[in-house]
Amino acid sequence: MSPEATRAPGHPGATPPRRVGRKSTTREPIIQEPEPFRPREPQEPREPEEPEATRREAGTAESARANRGWWDRNADEYQNEHGTFLGDDRFVWCPEGLDETEAELLGPPGELKGKDVLEVGAGAAQCSRWLAAQGARPVALDLSHRQLQHALRIGGSFPLVCADAGALPFADASFDLACSAYGALPFVADPRLVLREVRRVLRPGGRFVFSVTHPVRWAFPDEPGPEGLSVSGSYFDRTPYVEQDEEGRAVYVEHHRTLGDRVRDIVSAGFRLVDLVEPEWPAWNSSEWGGWSPLRGRLIPGTAVFVCVRD
Repeated sequence: MSPEATRAPGHPGATPPRRVGRKSTTREPIIQEPEPFRPREPQEPREPEEPEATRREAGTAESARANRGWWDRNADEYQNEHGTFLGDDRFVWCPEGLDETEAELLGPPGELKGKDVLEVGAGAAQCSRWLAAQGARPVALDLSHRQLQHALRIGGSFPLVCADAGALPFADASFDLACSAYGALPFVADPRLVLREVRRVLRPGGRFVFSVTHPVRWAFPDEPGPEGLSVSGSYFDRTPYVEQDEEGRAVYVEHHRTLGDRVRDIVSAGFRLVDLVEPEWPAWNSSEWGGWSPLRGRLIPGTAVFVCVRD
């Protein structure tokens, strides 16, 4: 699942969702590698300044470079801080806690056995691990090599692939299903490239289900309290959210699409949209992190899950 150590999946400035449920069974330490010996210089260079958050254009190549670097640098911190809440083998679509075991957006769990499934933006491959437990044959793909090292650390018998979702390294009609829980799509400049690639590798009748931050959230401050309930910007402003270094180079990028944009992207890529799920905040979920909270969740949607079919 997407996000960083301080963001929630798919939305700038929030903390990743802490999933409720079975805790991780992983007891190994987070990957630790010895640092090479480096003699202390007479004067150490100063620490780099915090990235500047701004809204500006960011193209396909810049977005991919920035986000690959961000996830490689921050995967350890993210997994260390949130791995227990994510679990090792759960399939949760969103901070609201929508679980595939009950949602069955990919189909009844009993019908997943023997299916070839591609997880796009897999992170540490928690969803793929759940799919494998149902008898499916998952492949976990992520842009970040470091995230996939954490997938290796946790373990699993399915393939891990480090690649860009806009250029999938698979033959046509390789998979029965594809899924992406806050992975890839919020971070690419042209989501149609990803959608077309996913459609290409799906077999006829294949289903692609993906979740992203609900587009309406981009008009509100990313705050969990009452201050997060007042519109602060235009919902129609599609300018990307960018964090950049002192030299103006992007180090993290997210892209906004309106609800209509998402539907048009799906249709233009050759999919048929069969469902749009907007999970309501459940009464049992008292967690608050980043911009997600019971207060906001009862009033405005936080997640949109698109269920698409390749005819």
